[in-house]
Amino acid sequence: MSVFTTVAIDEITPFLHRYSLGQLVELKGISAGVTNTNYFVTTTHGKYVLTLFETLRADELPFYVNLMVHLAQHGIAVAAPIANLQHQYIDELNGKPTLIVPCLPGSVAESPTTEQCAQVGEMLAQMHLAAASYTAQMPNPRGPHWWAATAPTLYPLMKPQDAELLAAEVALQAQHQHDTLPTGVIHADLFRDNALMNGEHVGGFIDFYYACTDVLLYDLAITLNDWCVLEDGEIDDERALAMLTAYQSVRPLNPAEIQAWPTLLRAAALRFWVSRLLDFYQPAAGEMTFAKDPSHFQRVILRYAQRRNFWV
Repeated sequence: MSVFTTVAIDEITPFLHRYSLGQLVELKGISAGVTNTNYFVTTTHGKYVLTLFETLRADELPFYVNLMVHLAQHGIAVAAPIANLQHQYIDELNGKPTLIVPCLPGSVAESPTTEQCAQVGEMLAQMHLAAASYTAQMPNPRGPHWWAATAPTLYPLMKPQDAELLAAEVALQAQHQHDTLPTGVIHADLFRDNALMNGEHVGGFIDFYYACTDVLLYDLAITLNDWCVLEDGEIDDERALAMLTAYQSVRPLNPAEIQAWPTLLRAAALRFWVSRLLDFYQPAAGEMTFAKDPSHFQRVILRYAQRRNFWV
């Protein structure tokens, strides 16, 4: 979440008149994240998050919006979109398509506990099962084809030894196909800042705008790589085992998934190494933005290359 498009008080006030959300009390930009503009909107009825989409068009949003509605209807802890008085979830403000959702209980877990990792793993598995009845499809826009095409544009900007490592990792992943693994709708970006923890329990998953149709196990790998990682790129065994065990208590992995697990952990790290490199070298302009450290996932990959125990 970030602020790329500024919204003023005299702009948000008439916008809120299109909803049954009460009168504006406070408008506050949210600085974390790198893709869309987000504001906390506090009214006399409650607290909400307003998202202005910077890259997605209104006609591209129904997959994500309807997915959130679907998951909420199936008991998954997500923020269900709020419709305006015309019964439309997608509105417009300052020339950008918008969505408004209620704030969920809880806060971001900066240092997750083992139990929190287990709860996230269990809820992620429940989300995968609930999404099985969601019929819409969305190819992964940042899958292997994307990182294979993007990485070469970054090599000239990187230190030679780092570019060599990135090229080797892209080549390694190109040797593996995962077509036989279970697929479905995945969150694809379930980092700590995209989930709210209400104590030890999941208050809600947020920011579904990278959701797509892909390998379910890849989603678990993305999640584990952030929730269970240490500063040096190593993975905390206790937290990782707790997340994986809790996930499998709902959706057990089959033998093919277990075999593919080490490779998918590295694939998940590669995806975010490339995207962070892209954000670092080609940053988007915004009022409140920041680029995350690209070398973090480089360190994760190096640690995985040395690891022999993958908790399955």
